[in-house]
Amino acid sequence: MLKFTANGQHRIEMRQLIKIALPILIAQIAQSSMGMIDTIMAGRVSAADMAAISIGASIWFPLVLFGHGLLLALPPTIAYLNGSGQRKRIAHQVRQGIWIVLLISIPLFALIYNSYVIVDFMGMEPRLATISSQYLQAMAFGIVPYLLMINFRGLNDGLAKTKPAMVIGFIGLLLNIPLNYIFIYGKLGLPAFGAVGCGIATALVNWLMMLMILIYCYRAKNQKDLKLFPKLLEKPDWLTLRKLLNLGVPIALTLCAEVTLFTIVSLLIAPLGANVVASHQITLQTSSFIFMLPLSISMATTILVGQRLGEQNVEGAKQVSYSALGLGLIVAAATAILTLLFRSQISQIFVSDQEVIAMASFLLLFAAAYQIPDSIQVIAGGALRAYKDTKAILIISLLCYWVIGMPVGYISGLTDWLGTPLAAQGFWIGFVLCLTFASVFLLLRLRQIQRIPATALLAHLERIK
Repeated sequence: MLKFTANGQHRIEMRQLIKIALPILIAQIAQSSMGMIDTIMAGRVSAADMAAISIGASIWFPLVLFGHGLLLALPPTIAYLNGSGQRKRIAHQVRQGIWIVLLISIPLFALIYNSYVIVDFMGMEPRLATISSQYLQAMAFGIVPYLLMINFRGLNDGLAKTKPAMVIGFIGLLLNIPLNYIFIYGKLGLPAFGAVGCGIATALVNWLMMLMILIYCYRAKNQKDLKLFPKLLEKPDWLTLRKLLNLGVPIALTLCAEVTLFTIVSLLIAPLGANVVASHQITLQTSSFIFMLPLSISMATTILVGQRLGEQNVEGAKQVSYSALGLGLIVAAATAILTLLFRSQISQIFVSDQEVIAMASFLLLFAAAYQIPDSIQVIAGGALRAYKDTKAILIISLLCYWVIGMPVGYISGLTDWLGTPLAAQGFWIGFVLCLTFASVFLLLRLRQIQRIPATALLAHLERIK
């Protein structure tokens, strides 16, 4: 599958991938750091405030991730138009993306603002339920600016300009700290809102980050010819919206299927005791942090493959795919070895309890094992997005996660059908298995797409652009 030309073209492609992926990675780190800082600062108020942020995030994240996923149709579309010399059509895609933001924000706002219904159903302690609900109500006012920011980030990513999102992400992180301080602890004459102050601060940061990316797009010389401004709003074009949603809805559902899998596993093992849950959470947090590396390469792959296809360079698109998979394998092998060697030290970062450290160290063996298939599946998926084959990604993901991974994890973890129940270990066996199958199926699908004759493939992409 992985073929490299003798003239060193793959090295050139790898350098381009790293150049695009590195700012994406840094932007992701800034985004995840914001949530960590919220948790730490709220935790200084009370355990209930810290728990409220965790509960709120478990409701907020899957819902907003769906809207985010819809907008991930923009980078491959814009990359294709940019590569094919059809830059005059890019502004239209961005403007229609604004309509997607406005339309999806209505149900998302309603669900998050009224999430007290979900919180009350969970039957938690009244004070915790109140804080969680009010935190989510504050967060709801940040949905529209967050999704608009993602929309314009999609424009820049599609043009292979990933540094603006990185810079804006870090500015947002720096702004989040003083705003948290003001609203959580009640400074400048304001009342102390506790965890709810985190929600207020996050919503304000989302508005500020949206304004920053709008200002960048307005002033960027490389975007002047797009003529995006001053007419940002135009009438809905239902044909364009349908094409974007045909790409975006499968991406959004794929993301939700993956997030829901890990969420449900966390709920299923909750009755097994605090130590089991803690060891699982340590392993999940570690693997999620490491996953940002192949995810960044995947996003860069989507951009570069889309550009090559827009240039009608089918062989070049194939070469980028191979180079990205090769780069991903190198990175995954390195992180797997580091996880394997330092799994005990990693566990000690989170806790001091020796039993939890021992359990987490064992689970990290599974995290090390699945990094190579995880890297392959996410990068192959990134290439398939550029080929606009997002429905196949959704079908494969649902099959692997829910038909293979979840049943295997449940049976081996919580039942005695195959012997003594393995608890969290059983679910991590399911994760390794489902990601291995996903990597194989996605590679086969990518290979199948790449075997389509160039003229037929380009004609198909031209029809659905």
